[in-house]
Amino acid sequence: MKNMVIRITQIFTLIVAFLMISACAVNPVTGKKQLNLMGEQQEIQLGASYDPQVVAQFGLYQNDAIQKFINEKGQEMAKISHRPQLKWTFRVVDSPVVNAFAVPGGYVYFTRGILAHFNNEAEFAGVLGHEIGHVTARHAASQYTKQTLGQVLFIGGLIVSKEFREFADVAQQSLGLLFLKFSRDDESQSDELGVEYSTKIGYDAVEMADFFRTLSRLSAKSGASDIPTFMSTHPNPMDRYNKVGKMANEWQGKSEIANYEVNRDEYLRMIDGLIYGEDPRQGYVENNRFYHPELKFQYPIPVGWQTQNSASQVQMAPKDGKALMILTLSPDSDLQTAAQNIVQQFELTPVDSRSVTVNGMPAIAMLNDQITQDPNTGKESALRIQTYCIQYNGAIYVIHGLAARQDFQRYQNQFNQTMKGFNKLTDASKINVMPEKVKIVSVKSNGTFQQALNGYQVPSARQEEFAILNGMELKDQVQAGQLIKIIGK
Repeated sequence: MKNMVIRITQIFTLIVAFLMISACAVNPVTGKKQLNLMGEQQEIQLGASYDPQVVAQFGLYQNDAIQKFINEKGQEMAKISHRPQLKWTFRVVDSPVVNAFAVPGGYVYFTRGILAHFNNEAEFAGVLGHEIGHVTARHAASQYTKQTLGQVLFIGGLIVSKEFREFADVAQQSLGLLFLKFSRDDESQSDELGVEYSTKIGYDAVEMADFFRTLSRLSAKSGASDIPTFMSTHPNPMDRYNKVGKMANEWQGKSEIANYEVNRDEYLRMIDGLIYGEDPRQGYVENNRFYHPELKFQYPIPVGWQTQNSASQVQMAPKDGKALMILTLSPDSDLQTAAQNIVQQFELTPVDSRSVTVNGMPAIAMLNDQITQDPNTGKESALRIQTYCIQYNGAIYVIHGLAARQDFQRYQNQFNQTMKGFNKLTDASKINVMPEKVKIVSVKSNGTFQQALNGYQVPSARQEEFAILNGMELKDQVQAGQLIKIIGK
């Protein structure tokens, strides 16, 4: 046994050594060799596969002027980046969340939520450079390598050590914390690249630092400010504010550009009319009922259930997380085909199926089980899934309700309430609801920002929200004619 353990240990040592020797590559940003198990073509293929998933999940924000601006600035910055040879893609997605993200291969996404919170082009350019930096420094590929290598080492430890097996759960947690550090380092490196790239195309990177102050205030407002820096995958926003401000001054000190662009008014005019917050035209919840004005349908939601709406589906779940309902559209054009394909696609075991009518609309109601087996223990578990396929207005709407088979009866009445309650939407007051939008207005007279908001009759309960949106404090002085953002319909 002892010889076997030694032999297995030697094998895993050889595997790790082989990976380290055969997969070394030069990092485009640092110029240093590093272990990388994902090649550039793999990155490109991965990004190309992710892109349609991102678009399906969020939807694209339809604004040609904003999309053109982001693409032009993105392509300009990509050319001076460390990986200009990639085919870069820049998109604005239809989400109210304040976020920007990138996937391997040169795909960069901004939400309309983050665009609403920028107050000039320079802030945007800094974050654009940050996201491009994630791709140029191959952070996703690096994380993939660390996780893959970590798994090899972890599996090897499970095989050769009885003690290691006993503490496997603790080891997995430690592995996650180890890689958490790299994630924060990646974010810091991308901040530095954001400063470098935005400075090189002529923007004042100090403004990027100011945007981190906005993020800090947003975090505090949402209650996320109590997450300690060392346990966050992203550096603390105020830490980043200080570091980015210092890096910006250093880069400007060695640059030959005389005047750096901020372009506040140009940016604000461009986002005039930008949808702010949730867009009720894409579906909204009111008094435990979901309404979709564009597609003109409605259905009840069980009391106390949470909802999450995206471009491709609506998810509903109770707080205990033991059940789930999903509404989506079938790609099929007739009920029987839709029902059959659901059973085949998810490898379901049929329990019952029948034709029904839901508020005058033809439908098929199904009950199926999905049985899975734990590969380690051989133990079987089963989900019970109730599905209604409803034909309405030229489309087939599919509502799934699922729970563990032993819990299913607890939730079946709620599944029935929602599925049988699916109905046409004809109420004009629900159909004609409009989203809030960013409105760019001029300050009417000299005074504080709060006085300027009062001049536009902004309710006091929303004034701090508007202050964060504008990157200002309520007590800040503003001048007559200065452009600011307010929200209206």
